[in-house]
Amino acid sequence: MAEIRHSPSAEVAAPRTLFFHCEETNADTEYLPHSHDWGQVVCVKTGVIALNIAGQRFLAPPEFAVWLPIGMEHSSYNRKPALFRTINIAKSLCVGLPERACLLNVSPVFSAIVEDCLARRMLEPQTEEDQRLCQVLIDQLRISPVQQTYLPTSQDKFLAPVLQALERSPADNTSLAVWAGRVYTTERTLSRRCQQELGMSFSEWRQRLRFLHALSLLEQGKTVQEVALDVGYSSASAFIVMFQQVAGTTPERFRRV
Repeated sequence: MAEIRHSPSAEVAAPRTLFFHCEETNADTEYLPHSHDWGQVVCVKTGVIALNIAGQRFLAPPEFAVWLPIGMEHSSYNRKPALFRTINIAKSLCVGLPERACLLNVSPVFSAIVEDCLARRMLEPQTEEDQRLCQVLIDQLRISPVQQTYLPTSQDKFLAPVLQALERSPADNTSLAVWAGRVYTTERTLSRRCQQELGMSFSEWRQRLRFLHALSLLEQGKTVQEVALDVGYSSASAFIVMFQQVAGTTPERFRRV
């Protein structure tokens, strides 16, 4: 049964500049729909965060952040445990940040500042030094590369059942041709819908799904061999190649970070 959490935003005053918060969720945790009178950045530390923002789903693995503009209603349901940081940003500092919700590929400088502030248990910058540091953080956000979503979804009548089935079973190696037959269309049509609806090929979407699932399994302590089999690879070596291409590091090094 899902754990239901309510956002405390109704009882929280708007930040004067920035407000930092760290939160850990259990598996099957749901946050009900809510919005804020300030901008918010959700930074993923471990696990994967799934947010529904204005009818669009955003999935963010580690090293990515979700940007929520002022007043944007959002909710979340996370199937796996996750650790994340939120940064509430005053209206006056939101100038120059994206007008729409998006994923931000944040820099190591941004991540280092966030970790330093949280390590010192700083809720809001008080000193002149910390205020300057937080201004650098905002500057880093403004120049962060924007992605609309890491793992897009679709309501297309042919594509949606396929994506939903794969999310339930990432190790499923069924070919696109077989999936097309199951949803009563052609492989060519389904391939075209992938490009139109997802902005990527079927194989790339499935690789991203497996990467996200692998992150959670690695953090649970499973061996690389076990994770490889659980996400549909016939060997650990093939899985390691994929993981290194996507993450820029090996599964073992990722686990030790």
